[in-house]
Amino acid sequence: MSEPSESRALAIPASRLARLSRLSSMTAGVAGNMMVGAAAQLGKGQRPQMRDLLLTPRNVTRVADELAKMRGAAMKIGQLMSMDTGDMLPPEVTQIMARLRADAHFMPPAQLKKVLSENWHPAWLRDFKRFDVRPIAAASIGQVHRAQTNDGRDMAIKVQYPGVAKSIDSDVANVGALIKMAGILPKGFELKPYMAEAAAQLHEETNYTLESTHLTSFTELLANDDRFQIPKLFTDWTTTQILAMSYVDGIAIEDTADFPQDQRNKIATDLVDLMLAELFTFKTMQTDPNFANYRFDPKTGKIILLDFGATRCLDSAIVDVYKRMMRAGLAGDEGALRQAALDLGLFNDDTNPSHADQLVAMTQTFFTALNAATHFDFAATDIPQIMQKQGMQLAQDGFVPPPLPIDALYIQRKFGGIFLLAAKLGATVPVLDLLQRYLANEA
Repeated sequence: MSEPSESRALAIPASRLARLSRLSSMTAGVAGNMMVGAAAQLGKGQRPQMRDLLLTPRNVTRVADELAKMRGAAMKIGQLMSMDTGDMLPPEVTQIMARLRADAHFMPPAQLKKVLSENWHPAWLRDFKRFDVRPIAAASIGQVHRAQTNDGRDMAIKVQYPGVAKSIDSDVANVGALIKMAGILPKGFELKPYMAEAAAQLHEETNYTLESTHLTSFTELLANDDRFQIPKLFTDWTTTQILAMSYVDGIAIEDTADFPQDQRNKIATDLVDLMLAELFTFKTMQTDPNFANYRFDPKTGKIILLDFGATRCLDSAIVDVYKRMMRAGLAGDEGALRQAALDLGLFNDDTNPSHADQLVAMTQTFFTALNAATHFDFAATDIPQIMQKQGMQLAQDGFVPPPLPIDALYIQRKFGGIFLLAAKLGATVPVLDLLQRYLANEA
């Protein structure tokens, strides 16, 4: 969640009709801008291009502003798009979309009180010594308030925005329509199953009772690991729309980028190790690597883990494929790597053989880089840029990726997020040694 220092109190449209109206108005406005742009280009004797007409600073500003006001599933998907598009969008558009990761308005006090009263008893405020109305963090689905109960508990209380859970399906459908309108998807790419899975995941993320179960699970899994700290759950104040936890003080994880090199290396190493444990040992992964979900306590040296709404229990068969793929890649066994990539779904029997060859080569590029040094320098590598360029060349050559297993998509998302965080910290990590420890385990 982002610090709401530049945000303001703004009521969230809670009803389905109100949210549909806002999205419809936004879409109509964008379409109007596109028509004006197309007319201007035709007047100059130019052939209008749908993608160029849509992805203008004016249109993206309108979309970003409206999604930030609505919050919920619409904003959540917008955040993911802004994180994942990278260099595929013009720089000015990427900059505007990035606002969705930083700008999160929050509920005005009256709306907040209404939500709390509907979830707790009407006189709930009498049980609190202090309740800060202005949130300490705000995001797409909820906002967090600091409070102290009369019995002495220092709390961080996550309150879900009203109406977001009920509007997920319609929000996702409308954002999906916008994505199709953009014309940035490869021809033949089937978006529907991905949007359906996004909706299913968001339904889980809006169930705070389920998130509390995941929080408890990770507390037990990491009970004997003194590198990490997880907030304590308070079940007596937790509902499906409110998650009550202990307040844990710390700094933003990216602020440790100013720490000495050895400290940055340790933080990144611990996060990579945790990610591998989630995949290979726990087979349960917190799949949202947003930087805001990690904080650091300089006093204890512990990494604070927040937000378990996107936790996913992984299919053992997928975990096994990842283990085979990594073993083959590190061993330079192209045949085994190709089979693992096929089993994972990176390509299928109908894929153009040259495209399959390129995908295998791209995968091997990463493992070759890992084998090149005992410590991987995340800040110095150009592997992401190389692989992105190769991926865009594949798309231009007509490659359409087959539908990947959903678990694989979430695992790749976690890999990418931790990679970005380690690069942000300028860290050097013994990735090869960590991998070999997990790969040596036959379980």
